[in-house]
Amino acid sequence: MTCLKGTILGGALALTLGAGAATAQVVTVASGAQGSLAYNTGQAVAKVANEAGIIARTQPLVGYLPLINSGEVDFGFSNGVEAEYAFTGTGNYDRAHPNMRLVGTMFPLTTSIMAPCDLGLTSVAELKDKAGDLRIASEYTSSTIIPFYIAGGLANAGLSYDDFQKVPVASFVAGINALGDELVDVALVSLNSGAGQQAAVKLQDRGGLCYISLDNSEAGQAAFKEFLPAGNIVSLPQNDKINGLQGYGANLMAIPWVLLTNGDVDDDLVYEMTKAVVEGKEALKASFGAFARADAATMAPASEVPYHPGALKYFEEAGIAVGQ
Repeated sequence: MTCLKGTILGGALALTLGAGAATAQVVTVASGAQGSLAYNTGQAVAKVANEAGIIARTQPLVGYLPLINSGEVDFGFSNGVEAEYAFTGTGNYDRAHPNMRLVGTMFPLTTSIMAPCDLGLTSVAELKDKAGDLRIASEYTSSTIIPFYIAGGLANAGLSYDDFQKVPVASFVAGINALGDELVDVALVSLNSGAGQQAAVKLQDRGGLCYISLDNSEAGQAAFKEFLPAGNIVSLPQNDKINGLQGYGANLMAIPWVLLTNGDVDDDLVYEMTKAVVEGKEALKASFGAFARADAATMAPASEVPYHPGALKYFEEAGIAVGQ
């Protein structure tokens, strides 16, 4: 009888453990195509999440914001501008995704419009004077958010795409390559991007590439935010080591790179994920250097996308201001 009782208890324990393993929640993190910004960010965040006790698995998806909204994916990444467009059904989205929720900013992305240095376009005021004679990268058929970045930079000077000679390109990198191959005169280039540095080398006999400084006046910023409400204009000093800033300082675009979830994800899970990201900065930085720019104090800026209650709970406990 004792043996039978032990067998029954052992079987019951095995069933209990099996049920626990079967019901353990696996959190999905959309991470973009391999080698992309979303991929590198996703791998780093999934690693610190697992170290914090969250069973996180990355999924290399593209165009996944609708999947976050529907709950088919638990977490994913986006630039803050596209996140707001997706939530509201504006910009490059033709329908709203109202179930999306914001966890917080991972780090800022710095980018802006560039031109060959010998054109002498140090500011958007100078760009305005020569616009009709210049070719500009347009359409970006596989990166549909990029034209809105450029449109924001142009609007900053009272310009639009129609003021230029438009040259269609397929992607962000294709636009930079077109700049290096002298097929266009103006394109969007991220700060310190490898493609931008390669394009500058091709244009050595023209002085390389230079950033076109934006207008950071109140009126200029308001026009910029008509297209990029989540973005800001930041002033960077002259720097011999940074492509595009060797000759002078410039005002560039800063766009938050954000972690998203949806309103149906458990509050406690989002709280733990937010905590893991904030308190795991050193581990994140070791996995992906862009996290060196992360700053918990500015993790929760104002946004059209509502913050998830779980993230808000952590921010309140950690003393992180929301919506500023």
